[in-house]
Amino acid sequence: MSVANRVIKNTIWLYVKVGVQLFTTLLATRIVLNTLGASDFGIFNIVGGAIAMLGFLNTSLAVATQRFMSYSEGEGNAERQKEIFNVSILMHLSIAAIIILALIILGFVFFNGILSIPLGRENAAYFVYASLIVSTVFTIISVPYDAVINAHENMRFYALVGIFQAVLKLLVAFACIYVTYDKLITYGILMACIPGVILVIMLSYCHKKYDECIINIRKYFNKEVLREMTNFAGWNFLGISSSMIGNYSQNIILNHFFGVLVNAAMGIIVQLCGQLMVLTNNMMKAVNPVITKLAGSKNEEEMLRWSFTSCRFSYLLLAWIAIPFCFESNYLLRIWLKNVPEWTVIFIRLQLIRTLLEQLSLGMNTALNAQNRIKKLNIQSAYLFFIAVIVICLFFYLGYPPYMLFIVMIALVVIQTLLKLQLCHKYIGMGYVSYLRDVFLPSAFLTLAMLMVGIVSSSFMGEGLVRTILTFISTWIVMLLMIVSCFLKKDEKMMLSRLIRKNDIGFVSAKRI
Repeated sequence: MSVANRVIKNTIWLYVKVGVQLFTTLLATRIVLNTLGASDFGIFNIVGGAIAMLGFLNTSLAVATQRFMSYSEGEGNAERQKEIFNVSILMHLSIAAIIILALIILGFVFFNGILSIPLGRENAAYFVYASLIVSTVFTIISVPYDAVINAHENMRFYALVGIFQAVLKLLVAFACIYVTYDKLITYGILMACIPGVILVIMLSYCHKKYDECIINIRKYFNKEVLREMTNFAGWNFLGISSSMIGNYSQNIILNHFFGVLVNAAMGIIVQLCGQLMVLTNNMMKAVNPVITKLAGSKNEEEMLRWSFTSCRFSYLLLAWIAIPFCFESNYLLRIWLKNVPEWTVIFIRLQLIRTLLEQLSLGMNTALNAQNRIKKLNIQSAYLFFIAVIVICLFFYLGYPPYMLFIVMIALVVIQTLLKLQLCHKYIGMGYVSYLRDVFLPSAFLTLAMLMVGIVSSSFMGEGLVRTILTFISTWIVMLLMIVSCFLKKDEKMMLSRLIRKNDIGFVSAKRI
């Protein structure tokens, strides 16, 4: 099977998962918000952010594990894959123990002066915090198995597990409606159980299916592999930690200047944008191992081509929903949530702009990771996030409204994209003109066309269901015309034509799984 066919089939499976997750998450968020109330929902968001702030350490190790597993898969080195798996198991068990201790210690700091918890809800916040610690540990331990599935590009199984997880989250939301005990505590405890169930499923499957999933640390421990992985994870940790600390500090800053209700608005933004990001994250989930394997097989020209393609299509997939949603966000949020927290509409519009701009450099991230060229990028990112937090505090101190936070972060994304482009040019030969021609200009033309149509449709009709449908349909029609006329490259059009004629974009056969 060709690389393109494999990516398309894996992406289809991942979007089946996306559809289920999007529906269940939107429904669950509405249920949870109305069941818990804005105040308790804000508490869950701020306390959950405290856990996520240390989750960046696990994320950095996850990226390292997936990079080395996919790279060795490209090299065709089965023995090294076993060494990577066993080193990864050891690393993640160690980091799980460290994070438990760190979160317990930091809990005393968070709940004694940093977090602003409404009077009388302190005990519930403690229970939520403890539950999320357990959830984080289960997630950490599952990372090596996720990396193995990713390296083998087994997105069918990954999608089925994701669908099952989404259904469990929806069942938890419904359960909170009927419990008589404290609903916030119940929600936190039940949500913590879900990663444990997923861990058991992934562990059982991988040990049965894949030869490298053999836990024998004494036999397969390799100091050189440990050194390489920790070095990569260390620099990746710097970039991810600066990003996570920067993002969570925004929650704390908003909480300090504007109170817990603004955190409720941020919680909505995180939920919604998280689901929209699934559109691009799942495509990148299918593409990332391909780019890394091409790096492992020393095929740099093809690696760069797939990097450009992933930048362009990740932007397309998000713009498909994000641009018409920006025009109709006020109406859609009222339909979805019924009670929309203050600032939510302008927050979501600015956050979608920020997220769209981030898509233009996703493929560059993967290419730099694949070639182990991440040191300078992550040092620069750490400086930029530190400066951004200071600038945000200064704006709020001077009396600016909360949405200034997003304006500062949009400027940060633009600067980061330019820096990534410069590093890709220097280290892996990515051409400035090629990027402009293959990624930026097609995305810009697509955006301008959709914006023009959206402005027309939203300007001549009153807000409501008819205008919303018209806005989405008209922008989608223009998007399809732009895709055919200037977005797709000639070879991509030919490939899609062949696939359609052969009816070769169905699901992966169960025999392959």
